[in-house]
Amino acid sequence: MIEQLFGSKTRVKLLQLFYSNPNRSFYVREITRKIDEQINSVRRELANLLSIGIISSDNTNNRLYYEVNQKYEYYKPLAAIFGNEKLAASTDTAVSVDGDAKAIKSLGNVEVAILTGQFTRDERPGVDFILVGDVNQTKLNKFIEEWESREGKDIRYAVMPAGEFEYRRQVNDRFLTTVLESKIQVMIDKHDTLTEKKPEKVSKEK
Repeated sequence: MIEQLFGSKTRVKLLQLFYSNPNRSFYVREITRKIDEQINSVRRELANLLSIGIISSDNTNNRLYYEVNQKYEYYKPLAAIFGNEKLAASTDTAVSVDGDAKAIKSLGNVEVAILTGQFTRDERPGVDFILVGDVNQTKLNKFIEEWESREGKDIRYAVMPAGEFEYRRQVNDRFLTTVLESKIQVMIDKHDTLTEKKPEKVSKEK
């Protein structure tokens, strides 16, 4: 049904991938691998989406990257359709928010997981992956090793307990502030921590 409305299975998969991953950049072969479609079909549909303005492209290190155009006039209604995990899961062409999210959750009690750096092409934080929570280090090491093999690049990451993460937010820690002000892709936010305002510091009365 949804493929008939939007023209093709490949186009629907691309829309689900891009709208479920705002701020995330992908190159062609990475897209092809994630949505499991033929590269010629992917290239054709990317060209269509580019011509409409739904996605944008940028060349970095001789590699062409694509990401959703959040300034597109119909971004919000399309995001409401294709960024909805429940709708995506109910279709035959479903693409998850990120193929690694379930694997990350299996590492332990994960509160927050953020992609930045190479994944969003914003090098200000100096890392690519932030993990907050109580995780199994052995499982994490294996996950990172497999992830690096699959991506074909080293992944810089930082892990911290939830208490340390919250404390760093409270004191405006330089590293964490830089991360949160950078271009990020939130993979997991278990308790909507990143959407809540930080509690104001209470000043002592003299």
